[in-house]
Amino acid sequence: MNKEGPAHIHVLFLDAFNTGDIDSLIALYESNAVLIVNGQPVTGQQQIRTAYESFLARRPRMALTTRSVAVFDNSLAVLHGDWVLEPAPGDETGNTTQGLSTEVVRRQPDGSWRFVIDNPHTPQ
Repeated sequence: MNKEGPAHIHVLFLDAFNTGDIDSLIALYESNAVLIVNGQPVTGQQQIRTAYESFLARRPRMALTTRSVAVFDNSLAVLHGDWVLEPAPGDETGNTTQGLSTEVVRRQPDGSWRFVIDNPHTPQ
């Protein structure tokens, strides 16, 4: 799992997202984490899984660059990431979108980091 610094969670997220590996993606979230979807909180791994299953079914591709990381007490961190989402090849209904994400991650007892709050659409 993710035992490097908190920013490494972006690398793991990107890999799981782009390969459509829903189990690895959900493993990056604490059991009671919150993901903001269309401005609304989705809470818990099962609801987050449902949200991603629907979204990943379209097979979009993402690029993600960590913009900043602020760490508190080596146990909690806030990350910001610039992302670009492109529709799957052949998906003529999809559009390329981009944004800034804000995530709160917490260091786990095994040294890994997991999302506590994930808001992919930080107001700018």
